[in-house]
Amino acid sequence: MVSQKKLRAWIEVLQKVYAENRQYLIDLDSAIGDADHGINMDRGFTNVQADLSKTDPPDIGAMLKTVAMTLIRTVGGAAGPLYGTFFLRASTACAGKTELQAADVVAMFEAGLAGVLQRGKAELNDKTMVDALSPALVAMKRALGNGSDFRQIIQQGAAAAEEGMKNTIPMLAKKGRASYLGERSIGHQDPGATSSYLLLKTAVDVWG
Repeated sequence: MVSQKKLRAWIEVLQKVYAENRQYLIDLDSAIGDADHGINMDRGFTNVQADLSKTDPPDIGAMLKTVAMTLIRTVGGAAGPLYGTFFLRASTACAGKTELQAADVVAMFEAGLAGVLQRGKAELNDKTMVDALSPALVAMKRALGNGSDFRQIIQQGAAAAEEGMKNTIPMLAKKGRASYLGERSIGHQDPGATSSYLLLKTAVDVWG
């Protein structure tokens, strides 16, 4: 189970994780993008922290909506709209809730991914954040269906996201700035898939 306090802790730690990985994400993005992904994720979640402290949302849905609107408002590039949409759709799946059971967490990620797919028009194997989020969701749904406990569900999701992230290295980019490079995009790990993996890994670290 994820309480509202634990959900808030996840967002707080995400801010630290993206700050710590700022240069790593910049380096990944400099190879195939605008070199701004680390800057954007760090800036976005720093602003999220400030806005959550000011508003003190009453429930998890409202908290995730605040995250979404802050990211959309303050983050440039593709990260703002895509992560903003992820958290906005996730917020609707958690509307009015003050705690999440395992099935609620899986539903939250499912709704978030659906938003990313609709907004970004990317598919699996296009070398985007979808390549981490999609296998993560498949793994979590399978674990939930098999009766695994909550920790196992998110651990399997994070493991699948990590594998999906690494699988982007040999891929040809078909979406976004990286797609302009054509064959030169091959051999580089996708920064969006990397930040998405960090999203799942942090959930395991905080909720497990």
